[in-house]
Amino acid sequence: MTVRIYDTKAQALRDFVPRDPDHVSIYVCGPTVQSGPHIGHVRGALAFDILRRWLTYRFGRVTFVRNVTDIDDKVLANATDSEEWWALAYRMEQEFTHAYSAAGILPPTYEPRATASIPQMQELIARLIDAGHAYAAGAESDAAGDVYFDVRSWPAYGALTRQSVDAMEPAGDADPRGKRDPHDFALWKGAKPGEPKSATWESPWGRGRPGWHIECSAMSRRYLGPEFDIHGGGLDLRFPHHENELAQSAAAGDAFARYWVHNGLVTVGGQKMSKSLGNFVLAQDVLAEHEPLVVRYALAAAHYRSTLDLTPESYAEARAALERITTFRQRVLRLTAGDPAAVTPAGIPEAFAAAMDDDLGVPQALAVLHETVRAGNVAVDDGDRDGAIAASRAVAAMLDVLGLLETGSAVASAPDAAAAALDGLLRALIDQRAEARANKNWAAADRIRDAIAAAGVALEDGPTGTHWSLNDG
Repeated sequence: MTVRIYDTKAQALRDFVPRDPDHVSIYVCGPTVQSGPHIGHVRGALAFDILRRWLTYRFGRVTFVRNVTDIDDKVLANATDSEEWWALAYRMEQEFTHAYSAAGILPPTYEPRATASIPQMQELIARLIDAGHAYAAGAESDAAGDVYFDVRSWPAYGALTRQSVDAMEPAGDADPRGKRDPHDFALWKGAKPGEPKSATWESPWGRGRPGWHIECSAMSRRYLGPEFDIHGGGLDLRFPHHENELAQSAAAGDAFARYWVHNGLVTVGGQKMSKSLGNFVLAQDVLAEHEPLVVRYALAAAHYRSTLDLTPESYAEARAALERITTFRQRVLRLTAGDPAAVTPAGIPEAFAAAMDDDLGVPQALAVLHETVRAGNVAVDDGDRDGAIAASRAVAAMLDVLGLLETGSAVASAPDAAAAALDGLLRALIDQRAEARANKNWAAADRIRDAIAAAGVALEDGPTGTHWSLNDG
């Protein structure tokens, strides 16, 4: 078994070898909670949820850290007189948690807030100053309290995105006053007039707050140590955020991330979906319009590194695919008289595992899943009980590792009142059709079947009787 992952820094597929063969460590940059999540945020979180699930299957234990950036220029800008920055941040954090949970994304092992790791950030900044890679701006520059990373002091700066310093845009994360070079980026931001005192902390350089980049370097070190396996995030975070993280952590003497993994973005009309462009679709709106597992399937169906342009057809195709899976599992339950063991996960197919091992090839893995469903349906048609059960259990195992098993487990749940009423009506029509066929009144039997079909219901005649299901369309 060899798992391969595309390492953005190496710009190549690499065999994944964790530091500890029995314990994988992952740090993923979480949301900046200035406003609620759009569907692109959910897609990114889902990509790493599936990666985490697969690495858990392969290696047994995964420590998964995803931070919350709850102090930032954008958070402060969106605060109001009636809702302070910390209250806004907490409310938005809850919205992200709700959206992630609805999409079946597992909670992190640890989910640290930036404001809870200020001492660790200050310690890291002090190490950088002592090593000659950072400097505090002087009072004469009217930037007292600001601390910057000196990019020229670190020859490897630009290694992640393979850029030279002179080819980069100047750092725009702080006022350029007090900077030795326009590319230097803020590690600590001195308190400014008009900012709430509650958004600042005492430091050796004066009262202020951390820069964005230092937050993740400090939190990843605190929870995973100076070296860990995978650093993840959206493709848009490669520069400047991840580039700056790598530089400051390495300059401070930390080995930092062994692999860099980035998910592709969600686009609207060819443009990246983002709050700044105003072209985003809120996660809560999508989850209100579609069943959560339909959303999960639609977001997962494309390769995690690809750009995903979501359309209404994306959700329709996902719903149809899930219905085909559920219908198959219902057929197996009927064949086995409702034996729950028949739909219990067991035996992931080798082709599925090979697809997942190859840089998390979910599209190819889903193809194996649906091929197993087709083979299982043939087994049911042939009355091959053992073959149908084997296919069903393999399907359940694949659903489980993809976080889609809830759809399968629903096949054994009791119907609600509306479904029970529909079942009663259709059972009466099915009995009438059976009686007409017994009396060789073929015309009447065909009329009943055509009427049922016109209502969007398919009938299946089998050795255990006639069963109905809703058509995919």
